[in-house]
Amino acid sequence: RLHATDVTSSSFRLVWPQLLSQESGFYSLEYGPRANPAARRSLQVPGAQSSLLLSQLAPGTTYEVTLVPESNERYFPPQSTRVTTLPEEISPAQVLISDSGPHSFQVSWAPVLDSVATYQVLYGPLPGNSAQVLQVDGRHNSTLVEHLAPNTTYLVTVTAIYRSGKEKSLSAKACTLEGERGQ
Repeated sequence: RLHATDVTSSSFRLVWPQLLSQESGFYSLEYGPRANPAARRSLQVPGAQSSLLLSQLAPGTTYEVTLVPESNERYFPPQSTRVTTLPEEISPAQVLISDSGPHSFQVSWAPVLDSVATYQVLYGPLPGNSAQVLQVDGRHNSTLVEHLAPNTTYLVTVTAIYRSGKEKSLSAKACTLEGERGQ
């Protein structure tokens, strides 16, 4: 039976039994959003293949998939399945502050998603209106914030900038430790 594995918000892998060989034919694959039959796409898959990764799909969408074994030796009925991609994950869903010292702290966030191009970490003392920005590559999920004043509360905002141009932000408060006496 045709079925899907490794379902994400933008892709899934189709797996089917090996019905054909390279010599005996090929598969015609049609897929598209169930709600929009006009957006269906079709492609040919070599007969020796028994799986295929479909990517660049819309999140939270049900796709109808039909696989037709085109054999030059015998008839195989088409196989169909429906697959729903996961809803788009949102990052950052949590922001954590750790390793606080008098002049620095670590900021981490989760989850890390392929759809995020870059993160911006904005931080500034409370109360106050001065803030600084750190740019962090979208593959990373933490950064060290340094050169801070001791015994101060900071507001830290992590903004995920998606490849699509969308942005999502989440904030947390962080406190630096008191400096040692005599400094």
